[in-house]
Amino acid sequence: MKSLRLQQMRNVLNTTLKQSSPALFSFNKPPTAAASAAADFVGDDDDDDIGVIHAPSVSPVTIPTLLQPRVVIFDGVCPLCHSGVKWVIRADKYRKIKFCCLQSETAEPYMKLCGVDREDVLRRFIFIEGLGQYHQASTAALKVASYLPFPYSALSSLLVIPTPARDAVYDYVAKRRYKWFGKKDECLVLQEPEMLERFIDREEILGRHQSGI
Repeated sequence: MKSLRLQQMRNVLNTTLKQSSPALFSFNKPPTAAASAAADFVGDDDDDDIGVIHAPSVSPVTIPTLLQPRVVIFDGVCPLCHSGVKWVIRADKYRKIKFCCLQSETAEPYMKLCGVDREDVLRRFIFIEGLGQYHQASTAALKVASYLPFPYSALSSLLVIPTPARDAVYDYVAKRRYKWFGKKDECLVLQEPEMLERFIDREEILGRHQSGI
C-alpha cells in the first residue's frame, strides 16, 4: 500500500517537472499546476503520515499544452497573407519565425492564450512572441520584422508611428483583401510544400488535404 502511494506521488511530481522547457512555454502557468498538484496531497492518519491522492482530485488533472514561441497565426486562404508569409520565410535565414494557418485546429490553443477568436484573427493576424506577449495587426508585422536580419529588421523602426495610424492603413487593406486578391478553398502553403517545414500545423494540413476534407 505504501509503495503504491509513493508511486502516485512520483507520478504527480513528474507531471509537474515536465512542464518546464527552455524552448517551449505552457498554456497554463507552471506555478499554478504545481500548486494544484501540491493541493491534491492530504494527510492520512492511518499510515506513516504519507500523503494520499484522492481519486476525485486526480481525474481532472491534465498535462498543460506546450506551445512554441514566435508563431504567426494568419489567414491561410488569403493570397495576400500568403505572399507576406513567403516573403518572411525568404528573409528569415536564421529560421526564427514559425507559422500556423488560422484554419487549423493547431491554432486554437494559441488564440485561447491570447484571448482572441477566429473572427478576431481574420480581421487582424497575431504574432505570439512568447508567454504573455502577443501582438496584432501592424504591430505584429513590425515585431516579426524585428527578428529578421538587417536590413529587414530596420522596418521595426516604424513602431515609432502611433499604433492607431498604422492600424488604420492595415485595417483598410485587410477589409478589402478578398475583393482585391481573392480567396482560396484551402491553405495556400499546399501549393508550395517546401514552405511546410516552417509550419507548426504541417501534419494537420497534409492530413486534411490527403483525406479530402
